[in-house]
Amino acid sequence: MRSIWKGSIGFGLVSIPMKLYSAVETSSLDLDMLDGRDHAHIKFQRINENTRKEVPYDKIVKGYLYKEDNYVIVEDSDFEAAAPEKTKTIEIESFVDIASVNPMFYETSYYVEPDVRSNKAYNLLLQVLKKSKKAGLARFVLRSTESLCIIHPVKNALVVTRIRFQQQIRDADELKIDDSKTISKKEMDMGLALVNQYAEDFDVSKYEDTYHKKLLKLIEAKAKGKRPTIKKLKPRKEAEEDLYSQLMGSLKSKKGA
Repeated sequence: MRSIWKGSIGFGLVSIPMKLYSAVETSSLDLDMLDGRDHAHIKFQRINENTRKEVPYDKIVKGYLYKEDNYVIVEDSDFEAAAPEKTKTIEIESFVDIASVNPMFYETSYYVEPDVRSNKAYNLLLQVLKKSKKAGLARFVLRSTESLCIIHPVKNALVVTRIRFQQQIRDADELKIDDSKTISKKEMDMGLALVNQYAEDFDVSKYEDTYHKKLLKLIEAKAKGKRPTIKKLKPRKEAEEDLYSQLMGSLKSKKGA
C-alpha cells in the first residue's frame, strides 16, 4: 500500500507520528469511453480557451475567482500556510460514543500506521479507545480540503474515518412524507415480529458484490457473440392496499424459507 498522508495524531500532549493508507478499494469494472461509431478511445484534453491549444500538466495552476475575470493564483504552499497545524496534525478535540455518530455522516476510512518511534503511544490510544468504546473527534486537511473525522479501533489497528460536516447534510424536511395515517396495533406487532424474524448479528463477510460478477459474465458472453436475456421482474403490490396481509405473508414466507 502507498501512504496518502503523513503527519501525526495529537492526543493531549502526546504526539503519534504516523501515515494514512486508504482502507477501501473499488470493486467496479474498469470501463473505457469509446466512440460508438468506430470504438476508438475518447481522449480528454486540457485546452486553453484563448489559444485553443493543449496545456501541459506542469503549466496548470489553481485559481480563485476573486472578482469578475480576476483570479488569485493559489499555490501548494498557500494551502499549508492557511493552517499549517491541520496539514501536519490530526488533533483530537474530544471523545464521543461511536454509536452517537449517525451513519449518514460517514465518508472514507484510512488505516493508521505508526512510525517505529510511536508504537507504544499508538497502542495506548488503541487500547484506550477499545476499553472506553469511544472515538476521537478531530479535524485535519487532506488534499487542500478540511475534513472532520473520527479515530476509532478496528481489530488491532487505528482507523481514521472522514465524516461530513452538518452543513453538508440536507434537511429531510424537504421530503413530502405524510405521517398522518394511523398504524394499527396489529400492524405494528406484525412489523416488529417480521423484524425479529430477520434479525441477526452483522457479519459483512457474508455479503459480496455479485452484480459486477454477473456483469462481467454478461460481457464475456457478448464477446462470444451471445445475446443476453433480460429477466422480467414482477411488480410488487403497493403496501397501502393491504398492509396487514402483506406483513402476514412475509412472516409465512420467511418461516417456509
